Amino acid sequence: MKGVFLILVGAICFSVKAIVIKMAYQTQIDPLTLLTLRMGFSLPFFMVVPFVFATKSQTQSIPKSDWIKLIALGILGYYVASIFDFWGLKYITAGLERLILFVYPTLVVIISYFIYKTKIGSTAVWALVSTYFGILIIFSDINLTQNIDIQKGSFFIFVSAFAYAAYLVGSGSLITKMGSILFNSYAMIASCIAVMVHFAIAQPSNIFQLDIQTYSFALFIAIFCTVIPTFLVAEGMRLIGAGKASIIASIGPCATIFLGYIFLNEAITWIEILGTVFVLGGVVMISVNKTATKKT
Repeated sequence: MKGVFLILVGAICFSVKAIVIKMAYQTQIDPLTLLTLRMGFSLPFFMVVPFVFATKSQTQSIPKSDWIKLIALGILGYYVASIFDFWGLKYITAGLERLILFVYPTLVVIISYFIYKTKIGSTAVWALVSTYFGILIIFSDINLTQNIDIQKGSFFIFVSAFAYAAYLVGSGSLITKMGSILFNSYAMIASCIAVMVHFAIAQPSNIFQLDIQTYSFALFIAIFCTVIPTFLVAEGMRLIGAGKASIIASIGPCATIFLGYIFLNEAITWIEILGTVFVLGGVVMISVNKTATKKT
């Protein structure tokens, strides 16, 4: 029950992120500046973790090749995925963003097939069909297909989901060596530095002359939508396993759609609800079936 509770709270906290980002955009802040503030406020917390969890021998036992791989994966999973996510939210609703982002488990199956030659079982095939049929239903809405901004935003979010899926596929062996909390912290540190370098090069705004409301939004995203849920989900997965955690986390898109309706006045259509059912159905099928993929 403790693991279930941690995953549930963590999933809802992650779901709130899109809502707060959309609210922050109303202050006219640009995506890169907001992401930089989020990473800047988060960085101190993740820097503390290695001092608490990592022993000197454990750190020294990590070969240089693993450090390079970790840094590359961190940049892919939390810099590339995050910047495309923040860009996409400029154009689409929070509910649609969370729904597209949530197809990443199916992308993990597809990427694993092409990279590791992992066979896709019949259950996984039906899960893929259900998930992308749900996406097709949602985009059958003429208001979406005729809106160039929504198409652009949806593409950005899909790239974000793909980058995060690739990060998950590549991180398995390193997580086994380091543990999920330590690995995640190192990955976040690498991504924070990458975001700050991007900001230093682009300089879209003066980050020290923003209004207090903007800083408040960024601090909320950093603490309650990044740091806290990251550790809650990691601990929850340790207690109940990744499969059960993925099923419970399926509440995320539903929570985002509901919260978007309350706080952002985002419309909820029957087409969106029907598509959501198929998408979540596919994700749950992949999460439940532990033998959906088999090594050839």
